[in-house]
Amino acid sequence: MPHPAPSRTLRPLEAEYRPRQPTDVLGAIRYQQRGAHDPTQTTADGVVWRAVRSPEGIATIAIRPGLRTVRAAAWGAGAAWALDQLPRLCGSDDDPEGFDASRHPLIDEVHRRRPDLRIGATDLVFDALASSVFEQKVTGLQAFGAWRWIVTHYGEPAPGPTPKPMYATPAEWRMIPSWAWHRAGLEPPQSRTVVAAARRRASIERAAAEATTGDDRDRVLTSLPGVGVWTSAETRIRAFGDPDAVSFGDYHVAHQVGYALTGSRVDDDGMRELLEPWRGHRQRVIRLIGASGVVEPRRGPRLHPEDHRNR
Repeated sequence: MPHPAPSRTLRPLEAEYRPRQPTDVLGAIRYQQRGAHDPTQTTADGVVWRAVRSPEGIATIAIRPGLRTVRAAAWGAGAAWALDQLPRLCGSDDDPEGFDASRHPLIDEVHRRRPDLRIGATDLVFDALASSVFEQKVTGLQAFGAWRWIVTHYGEPAPGPTPKPMYATPAEWRMIPSWAWHRAGLEPPQSRTVVAAARRRASIERAAAEATTGDDRDRVLTSLPGVGVWTSAETRIRAFGDPDAVSFGDYHVAHQVGYALTGSRVDDDGMRELLEPWRGHRQRVIRLIGASGVVEPRRGPRLHPEDHRNR
């Protein structure tokens, strides 16, 4: 059952962050939300609330973006960590220097219109890995529902005056019983992957943090049973804000990229070829395509998802 609501009498720590360049803070942070009912993140009255399990303990951070200043308040043992990490969450370390948008007219137009687009990072490697594993092989609704159920029932209540009951991720993923995974609707291959990875959590987080390139992080993450290129790329995007990570194996992404850049669908090999001129910024191109509003017309009834994330 869900834990009781935490006390709301704690006084917060507060901080301000002033981005050096125009930044779509809301866009950078909202990317981290796992569905409309994510118990770890929500937005209310223009404030983004996040419940995190930081290296220093549980924290709730409330983020109010302004025209030039981002104001934040944080509660809990990890409050100082959450405030220190805020700039990276907002995309402070995402540098588009060297990005040549002029290689394609659509990318050039969207980049001129959205120079504030930034890719944020949570620096929470295991949470990013676990949420990515949840999204293997299933629809977003299925994955987000399973995430909500597990985090609500096995996570820790968020401190502070949250606008609704919120929870940080579980401390001991490996202790969640098999029946709970089944009740949440997560398939055994995915639950086994999360539990097995949880046994090596400290070494995974340390090795991924020490790696200096996306390829190095891929080698760390894909060494885990049940983790392949798609899951590794999603983890790199969410945890590290990797501007070059591409979720190969996701036919939706390949179709979207192909249609936006050529007017026709492509497969993984076709997407790889189309994005190659932007190596180093391939995730940025995918984000710009998402911001362009260009969407392939639906050709027929929505299909059951293919097994494209068995990695």
